[in-house]
Amino acid sequence: MSNQSKEFKSILAKQMNLFLKMKRSGGVKAITTQWLLSEFDAYAYSVGLSSPFITKEFISNWHYTCLTNSPRTLYAKYSLWRELTLFMRHNGYDCFVPQLPKCPSNDFIPYIFTHEQIQSIFTYIDCQKLHFNNMKTALFAMPAILRMLYSTGMRVTEALSLKNEDIHICEGYLYLGKTKNGYDRLVPICESLKSVLEDYIKNRNKLPVRGVTLPGHFFFFKPNGEPLTSILVYREFQKILRLCEIPYKGGNHGPRVHDLRHTFAVHSLEQMWRAGMDLYTALPILSACLGHCSLHATERYVRLTREMYPEIEGASSANNAFIYSNIMK
Repeated sequence: MSNQSKEFKSILAKQMNLFLKMKRSGGVKAITTQWLLSEFDAYAYSVGLSSPFITKEFISNWHYTCLTNSPRTLYAKYSLWRELTLFMRHNGYDCFVPQLPKCPSNDFIPYIFTHEQIQSIFTYIDCQKLHFNNMKTALFAMPAILRMLYSTGMRVTEALSLKNEDIHICEGYLYLGKTKNGYDRLVPICESLKSVLEDYIKNRNKLPVRGVTLPGHFFFFKPNGEPLTSILVYREFQKILRLCEIPYKGGNHGPRVHDLRHTFAVHSLEQMWRAGMDLYTALPILSACLGHCSLHATERYVRLTREMYPEIEGASSANNAFIYSNIMK
């Protein structure tokens, strides 16, 4: 805990560290919690909070620093303030416990690529030529990265965090130790992705990069040996979209690299349905592949799949539709 204590500078540091310890003792890595607590701590330090007591006035003043936050982000922050202040009250600190704002509805609709658009993306990325006068490009790894994202549903940050030691092609899986929810997970890979990764490794190992085959070396990197960043991947992806004549809407309406993850989910459900599986029976399988902590985070993909493929309507069993009744609303 000593290293974690240094992350907090305000008078709330001790209680924040105890709160994190409690979370982690239950097996939760609490990555998002720690990130938000760091933000709270920075605010408390900036205003010179001199005693470990949270007042209504303190929360009210803090609220004005979050006016640009989305409703969902603000709700998450208030939820954590409630948890922290209740924890502090339990420890003898008479803190004000803020009320939660109205829970915002998740009405965001991701961009789902068609099968034809996916094929077009792969065709164009395979035709791009790498010019070695640009040693900081992401282009060399893009064919493998995009196929990995589409065929596994991984987040781009997860793919870029992979090390050589995390790649188990013969066994048919990838190991993810740094995920959004803080849990490790194994990601299965199909035969076609195995072939793509083997080809990428063969050509990647020819690059004059020191330690390219070492277990701890990043699996994806620039030709100069530096780790790839998500920004570089985004830029190359937007170029591919233009070449494929797929309109880019902008303003967080996509298409984004992250929409490959959403597309994986919808296309996987479609594929499982065409193979004879009930959509709601397939839901836990998809949830595990995506690394979701609950079915609630995955259930919207059933609705999206049914909307995109009308022939699926009515194909789900009556029993499962009753069990997951909130999806049918």
